[in-house]
Amino acid sequence: MEGMTRGELSKRTGLSMATIRYYESSGILPAPQRATNGYRTYTEDYLVKIKFIKDAKSLGYSLKEIQETLQLLSQEMDAGTLKKIVYDKIVEIEAQISTLHTLQTMLRGLLQTDQEDIQNYLKSFHINGK
Repeated sequence: MEGMTRGELSKRTGLSMATIRYYESSGILPAPQRATNGYRTYTEDYLVKIKFIKDAKSLGYSLKEIQETLQLLSQEMDAGTLKKIVYDKIVEIEAQISTLHTLQTMLRGLLQTDQEDIQNYLKSFHINGK
């Protein structure tokens, strides 16, 4: 295949053309080559990169993290480095889960709080005792 236009890439990936343009301008995707007519032409590699971006986003990676990982992947990388990146994300997710469990426990405690105590707490936010 000679290459795809941005519109074709958009249809094949399910991303809007604006999103593809944003990914290019922010450096997440490399700038595509241009055909003799000046149109951008995208290779099959872009399909792989966009799938990676979509998958990574669904796993909770930020666009900055995705960009950094794509930059690493564009260089020589060994399996150990990739595993370290994944491990670090697991540790981050576990910390978030722990924080959410703590918040859940606090909220459950609020449900057990006496109605009068809650009313007194809410009154402390009123202006001029109203």
